[in-house]
Amino acid sequence: VRDCIQKTLTEWSSKIGQDRNQETLEVLECTVAQAIEKINPEERDELKVSAKLFIVGSNSSSIRDAVDLACSALGVAQLDSVIIAPPPVEDGTNFSLEYLQPYWKELENLVQNKKIVAIGTSDLDKTLLEQLYLWAQVKPSSNQVNLASCCVMPPDLTAFAKECDIQLLTHNDPKELLCEASFQEVLQESIQSVKANEWIPLWLLRYSVIVKSRGIIKSKGYIIQAKRNAS
Repeated sequence: VRDCIQKTLTEWSSKIGQDRNQETLEVLECTVAQAIEKINPEERDELKVSAKLFIVGSNSSSIRDAVDLACSALGVAQLDSVIIAPPPVEDGTNFSLEYLQPYWKELENLVQNKKIVAIGTSDLDKTLLEQLYLWAQVKPSSNQVNLASCCVMPPDLTAFAKECDIQLLTHNDPKELLCEASFQEVLQESIQSVKANEWIPLWLLRYSVIVKSRGIIKSKGYIIQAKRNAS
């Protein structure tokens, strides 16, 4: 992820030149056009567009921004599935249903507005997954389990998922895919004229476009949003 961000920022910075005073800008849209392949509307039914959203800042409203930007970048009206990885809990805070609810409500709104077809979770144990399932209006269609935390799926989680038709998937993503310090470091290395310490990452979305009939990945990439906290 760090390499992807650095390459994009470096290429973008070299193209716009150093004559712009980026320190005064509130928004920097750093895009390398040829790196994103928009989906041909005629091929849309043959493709599955899925995403995993990593929330870095604890703001559930970021979810709508992430989905809107992903749809715009890929040229689609909706995403077929979105799995959410909520932000790591602060010390002394329990990862509970109450903590997850604001994020899930935002996903449910996007399903109801036909921006997403199916929504899923990441790293929920059987107890929390059951609590979410019973509370939610739009039920989770999948739950990702980290391979680092278990070699074999917990039997109680497997039984509950089967009973409620929830697909169990595996992943090996770290708990923190991109920390604030790492983002600021790569920003400083790539665009020297920006005060990197003023920029805070909000979310990171990883998308993949899969050809349904053949099960191959047609394209994949990352979209990240950060905000500037100028003093």
